[in-house]
Amino acid sequence: MILATPGPVEVPFFAQEAVLGETIHHRTPEFKEIMKETLSLFKNLVNLPDAVFLASSGSGAMEAALINITKKKALTINAGKFGERWGKIAKAHNIEFSQLCYEWNTPANVEDVISTIKADSEIDSFYIQISESAGGLRHPVEEIAAEIKKVNPDIMVVADGITAVGVEKIDTTNIDVLITGSQKALMLAPGLAMIGFSKAAVKRIGGGKGYYFNLANEIKKQREFSTSFTPATTLIIALKAVLEKVTKEIGLDNLYAKTAKRHNALLESLKAIGLNIYPQTPAKSMAAVYSEQAEEIRKIMKNKFEVNMAGGQDHLKGKLFRINNMGLIEDYKMLWIVNSIEMTLDELNIRKFDGTASQTFSELIK
Repeated sequence: MILATPGPVEVPFFAQEAVLGETIHHRTPEFKEIMKETLSLFKNLVNLPDAVFLASSGSGAMEAALINITKKKALTINAGKFGERWGKIAKAHNIEFSQLCYEWNTPANVEDVISTIKADSEIDSFYIQISESAGGLRHPVEEIAAEIKKVNPDIMVVADGITAVGVEKIDTTNIDVLITGSQKALMLAPGLAMIGFSKAAVKRIGGGKGYYFNLANEIKKQREFSTSFTPATTLIIALKAVLEKVTKEIGLDNLYAKTAKRHNALLESLKAIGLNIYPQTPAKSMAAVYSEQAEEIRKIMKNKFEVNMAGGQDHLKGKLFRINNMGLIEDYKMLWIVNSIEMTLDELNIRKFDGTASQTFSELIK
């Protein structure tokens, strides 16, 4: 079975080997050295001066960021299930917030954000997804962040990069907090969240809030290459192996170029057989395809062709299927996926199979 969902993604063999290695106690010099090296590699990946690892999913990191960064009022972008989550976290902690809502295929508008900030002096933090995976959407985060800082450099910009970090180069010049997780482009099992911080973000956090998710405590401890609580030791060991692979052996520029090329080939092969790409600005992390027969397509793909794709949620349930493009995906696997989709369309009497998808993909991936 090919795991083609946009998280968790397939874990490559070298990362599996790292997880299965010897378990190390987290309060030892040996693990302290692993923490030191892994934190350094991660900070290089996100180009931010401070970072922490949390034993949680990415949602835990989202909660940690929001409760520690917002002092007065947050502004959130809601264009999908994960953008909606910012507001749910704020409500759970009685934190005041406003949100800008968009259709799940529509990116946030810079002018909307700036006009909202100018109209409300209480807003001190801004929360957005880089890649909103509910609809496969890429927001113009870097552009929005730059404009926010022109209006008020003290407003903290918090970006959920869970399906973006490791997929493409992210300009963090104007981003204060960048969140990601282990089960996406970093190709590990779920359970480890990572957060990068600007110097201004660390200052804003101050003494921190919360208990387990008190980021001030974690920053202090992890600057000493330790943790406040028991860390996800095996995942951190495996993360070190992944980061060494993609930064030193493959090279980040090569990784990003390969991912972008594969994404383009994937989208064009799907469009060539008459399928509709859902988002206006597709994220490079996945292909989100709109179809009234999405569930039938997913069922045949899983049962007949052994490809497990993700579906839609809420109002898009049964109308969307999503294909992962994160990690080190072999070309032959993606070729199998697009060819199988075309064969599935034939089986459903949507389009006669003639090999167009695989031909298009093969030509563009060269």
